[in-house]
Amino acid sequence: MKIKFFTTGGTIDKIYFDKKNEFQVGEPSIAEILKEANVTFSYSIMSVLRKDSLDLTHEDRMLIYAKVKSSTQCHIVITHGTDTIIDTARVLQKINGKVIVLTGAMQPAKFRFTDAVFNIGCAVTAVQILPEGVYIAMNGQIFNSGNVRKNQLQNRFEPLGPDL
Repeated sequence: MKIKFFTTGGTIDKIYFDKKNEFQVGEPSIAEILKEANVTFSYSIMSVLRKDSLDLTHEDRMLIYAKVKSSTQCHIVITHGTDTIIDTARVLQKINGKVIVLTGAMQPAKFRFTDAVFNIGCAVTAVQILPEGVYIAMNGQIFNSGNVRKNQLQNRFEPLGPDL
């Protein structure tokens, strides 16, 4: 099994500049994370976008859709900003024959305290064991993409209702 990683930007890849309290989306962090984890599975990485998810357009989502749909790999992990990850997941639900897991981070991967590594680990496990479909891996849980919301007040993802 080969896993294809698509990166789109988001907090997971952000670099902050303290003096100006500004950020920019930097190079994808996934390669470094996988190297440090000493993974032994086969994978490839494609950077599709480098944007904050709040800046993603319909055209951007269609580009992500086209890249995932045309991929020869059936096991897909997408790193994405958490603010609109659910919107992109909904677009990807039209793709059949693949296991697609989207993940992100509330804190950049470059930070000492980050959930990025844990979320990527959960996504990697999920993509290997779940049936075809579209899922979101966040906060130590795997959510069906049609049954999840981001709780802004508690800064976490949670199911809309009981999982079926």
